[in-house]
Amino acid sequence: MQRSRIIGTGAYLPERRISNAQLVSEFGVDTSDEWIRERTGIGARYMAAPDEATSDMAAKSALPALKMAGIAPADVELIIVGTISPDMQFPSSAALVQAKIGAPKAACFDVSAACAGSLYALSIADNFLKTGMYKNALIIGAELLTRIVDWKDRATCVLFGDAAGSMVMAPETRPDRGILSMHLHTDGTQGELLSIPGGGSKKPISQEVLDNREMFVKMKGGEVFKTAVRSLEAVSREALEKNGLRMTDVKHVIAHQANLRILEAVMKRLEIPINKCHLNIERVGNTSSASVPLTLDQANRQGALKDGDLILMMAIGGGMSWGSALVRW
Repeated sequence: MQRSRIIGTGAYLPERRISNAQLVSEFGVDTSDEWIRERTGIGARYMAAPDEATSDMAAKSALPALKMAGIAPADVELIIVGTISPDMQFPSSAALVQAKIGAPKAACFDVSAACAGSLYALSIADNFLKTGMYKNALIIGAELLTRIVDWKDRATCVLFGDAAGSMVMAPETRPDRGILSMHLHTDGTQGELLSIPGGGSKKPISQEVLDNREMFVKMKGGEVFKTAVRSLEAVSREALEKNGLRMTDVKHVIAHQANLRILEAVMKRLEIPINKCHLNIERVGNTSSASVPLTLDQANRQGALKDGDLILMMAIGGGMSWGSALVRW
């Protein structure tokens, strides 16, 4: 069975940049630049304009990715968007992206796996391409998180930023290139560690939900940290063992940028030098499902990824859901 490969990447960041200092001076958050940097490594994040929606950012990240891939929007066959902050409950953000970029042939749907969303979407597209059902796919991670965080909760509001990233996929004919394997896991018993409890069918919007601010992200930070470090180490080892490869074979790590301390801990456990992990968390914060494609595009456009390089991807998010991918560039 043929493999698939990533042939184009793209990213979009909104114009407005919010520094840690601005969170205090403009948003009234009870925090400081030192407090945030020490615990998370974050120095700034981006915020979408009032008239921007998730699908707008997604579309803006898709166009440069398609241009790099040499595929016209009209020829796109599949669009999958990983997001937990869609424009609306339905239709899907992917359908709205289809209309905005002019891709009438594409089948479209969203994937909800929080910060692991783009990896889950990548895995789905990988399998579609392997079977030959589609000849190309546009995978997007897009989040407008600044509208679903509680600006009165300094433990969460300082973490997140808005962004979108895209990956274009196509069949790979070379036997030693492309996506070597993908590994996905979920533990629903830990769902309460990171969630938005209100606004769904269990707790529809009501005065009680509004009063309790349950329509915003809630997180048990300490427990999320422990689960993230343990799970990301395990799923990374799983990918390498599956392919008979060693940690020393890895040239690049493209990881979800949730917290710099998490990444440092995982890399130390894997005994992979931290300089192999491409970082942007200081500049953009936690962008959830946008993080992996955003980071991949950053590395790609810097010319860091060379033919034959082994890339380890990893991400974890609410669910708890996590995954890894091993890619031979």
